[in-house]
Amino acid sequence: MQRSLTSLTKARGFCTKKPAAAAEKVVASVLFERLPVVIPKIDPVVYAFQEFSFRWRQQYRRRYPDELLDKSNSRGKGEYQMDYVPAPRITEADKKNDKKSLQRALDRRLYLLLYGKACGAPSDKPVWHFPEKVYETEETLRKCAETALESVIGDLSHTYFVGNAPMGHMVIQPTESESDSPSFKRFFFKSQVIATNKFKIGKCEDFVWVTKDEILEYFPEQAEFLNKMIIS
Repeated sequence: MQRSLTSLTKARGFCTKKPAAAAEKVVASVLFERLPVVIPKIDPVVYAFQEFSFRWRQQYRRRYPDELLDKSNSRGKGEYQMDYVPAPRITEADKKNDKKSLQRALDRRLYLLLYGKACGAPSDKPVWHFPEKVYETEETLRKCAETALESVIGDLSHTYFVGNAPMGHMVIQPTESESDSPSFKRFFFKSQVIATNKFKIGKCEDFVWVTKDEILEYFPEQAEFLNKMIIS
């Protein structure tokens, strides 16, 4: 005779109640980056190898008649030569160490950091953090990240989110003195600056645009994690 589901549950000792969920919040953070504006300087070892390769190829290159290589004679009438003067790699923002400007460290990636109240900050004290927002009713976690960045810069017309999935995540547990506080799961999304060199940053007490090396100085306790997550 087939037993009922209720009797089977009692016989096998199954628990019909779901365990209470731990107090935990999910946070979407945005790694908002400005890509390099100029080509980074070549490493001396790489430059030496390229110089050697060029000289080696010159030994076996095909030789053309000199009249074909005479650029002054091949130039047509009325044409003129424009002298190209490259812009300086070191800007005024570099000289003044102006970290509020995007016109610095042109050969490096810059990332936006905010100073103010952050999720999981002890005693609600202002700290340095990435643009972020607690996940609530958004359709996806990326939508939550977009809302977080939009609340800081006003609109997303000069931004590009790279992919729909987060690039990394970390879990922040409360300290012993804050045992009643919830833990946080922070998911990082990458977004890039597009076609602009200035933003009106709001909803914070202060902000900076910093390189990867400078980020590690702002977050010494999380330096190992950020060093692995951020490429350059």
